[in-house]
Amino acid sequence: MTATTQRTATTTSTPGFLDRRRTVAPLGFNRWLIPPAALAVHLCIGQVYATSVYKTSLVAHFDTSQTAIGIIFSIAIVMLGLSAAVFGTWVDRNGPRKAMFVATVCWGTGFLVGAAGIATSQLWLLYLGYGVIGGIGLGIGYISPVSTLIKWFPDRPGLATGLAIMGFGGGAMVASPLSRQLLSAYDPGYTPSDSTSTADGHALTLLFVTLGIVYALVMLIGVFNIRVPHPDWKPEGWTPPGEARDTATLVTTKSVSAASSIRTPQFWLLWVVLFCNVTAGIGILEQASPMIQDFFRENGSSAVTVAAAGGFVGLLSLFNMAGRFVWSSTSDVIGRKPMYMVYLGVGILAYIGLALAGHVAIALFVLIAAVLISFYGGGFATAPAYLRDLFGTFQVGAIHGRLLTAWSAAGVAGPLIINGFLDAQGKPGTLTADAYTPALLTMVGVLAVGFVANLLVRPVADRFHESDDVVEAAKPAPVEAGEGSSRLPGTARVVALWAVIAVILAYGVFQTVTTAAKLFA
Repeated sequence: MTATTQRTATTTSTPGFLDRRRTVAPLGFNRWLIPPAALAVHLCIGQVYATSVYKTSLVAHFDTSQTAIGIIFSIAIVMLGLSAAVFGTWVDRNGPRKAMFVATVCWGTGFLVGAAGIATSQLWLLYLGYGVIGGIGLGIGYISPVSTLIKWFPDRPGLATGLAIMGFGGGAMVASPLSRQLLSAYDPGYTPSDSTSTADGHALTLLFVTLGIVYALVMLIGVFNIRVPHPDWKPEGWTPPGEARDTATLVTTKSVSAASSIRTPQFWLLWVVLFCNVTAGIGILEQASPMIQDFFRENGSSAVTVAAAGGFVGLLSLFNMAGRFVWSSTSDVIGRKPMYMVYLGVGILAYIGLALAGHVAIALFVLIAAVLISFYGGGFATAPAYLRDLFGTFQVGAIHGRLLTAWSAAGVAGPLIINGFLDAQGKPGTLTADAYTPALLTMVGVLAVGFVANLLVRPVADRFHESDDVVEAAKPAPVEAGEGSSRLPGTARVVALWAVIAVILAYGVFQTVTTAAKLFA
């Protein structure tokens, strides 16, 4: 009995809506319905980058330190990496719809539990809700759409992962202005343009409830529309590579399991590459607003206002999002390994330029920082395609989940490096460009380590490859006709879903550009 027959023989009962078999698309399915389904999830969970909007208000409400509130973000990012690693195999086994639904429940519940913590002034509930429960939703929601898109776009995996992860980078671009506007509506005494203004606990509670409900509804759009390709499907006109592997491009047609991947040197080399790239990027992101003010401070006064610094942060968010799509798509043309040579090699030169000449002109500082942040975003988006090239699509979602532990580690290391150097230089609000030189040159060393690790990447040895029978047996059997899998979405549905995503992105871009204009006013 063949593996396909075995899978069909076990398909005796009608699967539920969330069952993996119900997500298998019929032949002829329009794959361009999948990217907006993925974006619907990533645009929501990308809100984690916008927590600084209400950080000061939370500090005032709980009457605690910035460190105590900042831990919430750290818990969420650590849980993202851990849950992606722990549940990666479960996501591959159960399919993207069930995984995205679980992510929706966790992310929405995290906001509601956090709202209860704010309403009752119980900080531990905020840690549990947004940090732990929401963080689990972050991890599962991050990897499930990405691994699915890779399977739909074997001809352009870089473009596919760039489309999805672009949404995560753009999530803050939407969430930041939305949160400010909601807080203003819920608390008339709150002034978003005043850095010293804080919203009251009632407004913060309503904000978390609103975001929890809205994000859950938007993410459900992705849940209802996500599909995996039929086992016999392939892009029209595309011919799979005939060789077992291409040593020049590192692209393999073989498969490596998640368990076997962590025994390969390639996995750990990529772990180091991602860790170094993210550590360097977070070095700017975490300190963006005060950093640009400090670089242009003379005699205790900065040429960059608080409002203009906010515009700089918004501009970085835009380049973070754009870099995820542009650079990841470029990797389809030049290859994943050369793309990371650009991220890390040009990044080294950019950090040196920022340290030595960043203070010369605001425009030069913004240009260098924007390029660095675009590389930061591009590194995230190119990583899944790099994994797909090396390990195949068999359990790429689970492998990606394990790799994201590098993000968790970098989320701790990056701020520690920058803040450690700055604490030794003086108090916040009194620093100048010279105070940043040791930290920036340290990041040059970090990127150099990543550059060397990327150079050492080679094709995965044959002994780690799974047999064709094992891979075939793991594929889902499509449901029978009449059970819901034979319906093809019409063009109107595809256009409507893209229109929803376009409106959300357009709102974020407009708000960001409007704010960023203050930087050069």
